Amino acid sequence: MRWDRFFEDLEDQLDSEWEAERAALDTEAERLRLARVPLRDRLVAMARDTRAVSVALRGAGAMTGRVTRVGADWFALAGDEASARVTIVPLGAVVSVGASLDTVLVSVRDAQPGTSLTQRMGVGFVLRDLVRRRSAVTARLVDGTALDGTIDRAGVDHFDLALHEPGTPRRATSVTGYRLVPFEALAAVRLAEADDLA
Repeated sequence: MRWDRFFEDLEDQLDSEWEAERAALDTEAERLRLARVPLRDRLVAMARDTRAVSVALRGAGAMTGRVTRVGADWFALAGDEASARVTIVPLGAVVSVGASLDTVLVSVRDAQPGTSLTQRMGVGFVLRDLVRRRSAVTARLVDGTALDGTIDRAGVDHFDLALHEPGTPRRATSVTGYRLVPFEALAAVRLAEADDLA
């Protein structure tokens, strides 16, 4: 009888040690997984969430909205239902992303790269689509400048913006100037009207 209790105690100790070791291994495995998660993958998880986030941008202040799409090096931020305007944000312009605890935890737990197609769509791809649509935009630069106009061309690392008054169509007579803007100087591109990019 005494030996039975002795062996039961040994089994309990061994079980406790194995549980502690497994918990430590699980914790370390989670730390290693998190060490490999880029911001982009967390934004992909946020795009499946309906809660708004606040995004601080280099030189362009903060914007609030829902993450709706994520590309290779950009994401789309949709405003509230009142404006529903979409802002394209290059990842390189992000200073921080503010979110609720639930959104932060979802973005950690469900982080993943998304589809292979979205992983290949760079900011140049999106800007070339805006060229095709002839959409009026406000380009916010990392130095705080805001430029209103229409994107005429988008190259491999820059775009051409024809400047004109917001709310007016791009006509040769309404263009007041042109700017060539490197992608690295871009903090955000806000569409003048609600668009189906969201």
